[in-house]
Amino acid sequence: MNKIITSSKAPAPIGPYNQAVLAGDTLYISGQIALNPETGELMMDSIEEETKWVMKHLGSILEEAGMDYSNLVKCSIFVTDMDNFSAINEVYGTFFQKNPPARETVEICRLPKNVNVEISGIAVK
Repeated sequence: MNKIITSSKAPAPIGPYNQAVLAGDTLYISGQIALNPETGELMMDSIEEETKWVMKHLGSILEEAGMDYSNLVKCSIFVTDMDNFSAINEVYGTFFQKNPPARETVEICRLPKNVNVEISGIAVK
């Protein structure tokens, strides 16, 4: 039986999906954007700030499931401008002390709410 994981420290879904679903020992985390869960405002003063918010949301969901960043085995990063890759990568890397997860980074033309970056993840207990 799947268990729905919800954290009040991450933004509520903006569509018909859950923040995360725990299936056995595997946690599937929906794409996160830089939406302040308390105010509903987008936090997009810089790509670094935006990425930090996204990663903190992933961390809050992981925590709610009894995990942390070290449990992530795969992340998918979606960006609207590959020229931001270096800045995103620099912030993203600070969340992993060692052995970062597998991942891909894909440039796409548009993301929800016109954000610049969205990151999803898969974690295992």
